[in-house]
Order: sequence, then structure tokens, then C-alpha cells
Amino acid sequence: MMQHKSLHFGIKTAPTHATHEALLQVWQAADVLPIFEHAWLNDHLMSLGDHPTDPCLESWTLLAALAAHTQRLRVGVMVTDNTYRHPAILAKMAATIDIIAHGRLNFGIGTGWSEQEHRAYGITLPPPGERVRRLDEACELTRQLWTQPVVNFTGRYYQLHEAYCEPRPIQRPHPPFVIGAEGEQTLRVVARHADIWDCSVNTPEEYRHKSSVLDDACATIGRDPATIERSRHISVDPSDLHAAYEETRTFIDAGATHIIYHVPVPDPQGILHRLAKEVAEPLRAEYDKAGNQA
Repeated sequence: MMQHKSLHFGIKTAPTHATHEALLQVWQAADVLPIFEHAWLNDHLMSLGDHPTDPCLESWTLLAALAAHTQRLRVGVMVTDNTYRHPAILAKMAATIDIIAHGRLNFGIGTGWSEQEHRAYGITLPPPGERVRRLDEACELTRQLWTQPVVNFTGRYYQLHEAYCEPRPIQRPHPPFVIGAEGEQTLRVVARHADIWDCSVNTPEEYRHKSSVLDDACATIGRDPATIERSRHISVDPSDLHAAYEETRTFIDAGATHIIYHVPVPDPQGILHRLAKEVAEPLRAEYDKAGNQA
């Protein structure tokens, strides 16, 4: 018998090769489909690979525009590269978007990784261990800015002196932290700070292993691992939604509770509606039935 899970489905759109108008159309279409609860952008400053001149909108300014013109979806960047923006400035940006969205922000963040983007924009890409430590400090100072009236923070990498975040986010005590991580050092940061953990390893077996490592990291600090929800991305082939159904099912069985579908922009084939009817809704019904029978 399958263990009952509270499942949450969402979408993700890439802000490359897409206009603001086309992205908004897809997000507003998802906004009226109750099965989809959250929507995400990725965080890239340029198109990666062999075509760096291809158009690419900046994620956080775009997110503000999309948040202002949706009503129900939780919104976020999956995940923000911590190295691209000073975390105190990002905390202010995120607080502003939570206000614009009337309390619908999920705060997605990770260590950062793209050598190509860092080199292009003259941003230092620290070695992996330092990136993990910086992420840990960034999460802590962000939490303090969102929950304390004034913040003095003395970290190894970041220092704040009588810093204020007014107005604070609408959500109390703060917007959920969604941390994307696969490395075992970063999973310790997840254990300390995350409300939701996103992991994009290739197989359900790897996902189970990483989830077990996270459980151990939680046990080390005395945190109940069940307080961290688990997220996984699923790519969508419009010609084979059954494959998306089967892949989703394997990762739910591996422990995922939040499923995020990469969807095309624009959506001329009505993939959102088909995903809802052929994949997400049947899966939720299947697991709800299993839970009721348990």
C-alpha cells in the first residue's frame, strides 16, 4: 500500500526566448487551474551554452510583474543563485514581492554554479565549500531581516549594521525557504533552514539516497525531517504525457511531495490543461485513495 502524501503540483517556465506577455499568459492560465498551486522562474542572467546572445529576462524583476497579475498561485524563483545578489538586498526584494503578491512568495535559493554567467558578468564564483558557507549565512541573515526589527550580523562573508527590512513580508513568521541542493554539505544547510527541499538528481534511487542524507543531517541537529517537504522537477514532452505521469509517480514513491512541471512558453497546444487532466489530477486522486484505504 502506498503511503499517503499531501501532494502539491506546480509549473516552471524559463524566461528565455519568451516575452513577458507570453509568460504572463501561461501563468494566468495556471492560476485558474486549481490543481496547480505554485509557479516558478529559473535564475539566469543570460542564455547558457552556445547561444549567449539569445534573449533572457531577469528573474526577480519579472517575478514582480507576474506576481502583480496573478491571484492564487504561490510564486518564486527556483532557485535564486546566492552569488548574484547581496543577500540583504535580495531579502528586501523578496519582502517587496511578498507584499505585491499578498503573501504568496516561496523564497527559492541555492549556492550558484554557472561559471559562464559569473565570468560574463564579472561576478566572483567562490569555490564550492565557500558557496555552501555563504548560503548558510545568507539564509540566516535573511531570516533575521524578516523577523527582527533591526539586524546586526557579523558573519565570515556578510556583515550588517543596524539593517532594517521595513515593510517586512506579509507571511508570518516569514515566506517559506525553498533550497535547491544535491551536495551533502549543502544538505546540512537545508536541514538548518529549509521548509521545502528541491533536488534534481536523475533517478528515484538517487533521490531516496539524498533524502536519507538529509534525514541524517536533520537528526544531527535535532530537527524532525518530516518538517521539510520534498520537491522534484519533471520535464514535459507534449507528445507523451504518459511519460510525465509515470516519472512523476516514481518520484512521489521516492518521497517527493511537490512536483514542478517544466512547461513551454507560449502554450499553443494547451499542455497546461492536459497536464491537469491527464497527469496531476489522476495522480492526486490515486494517492488520496491510497491514503483513505491505509
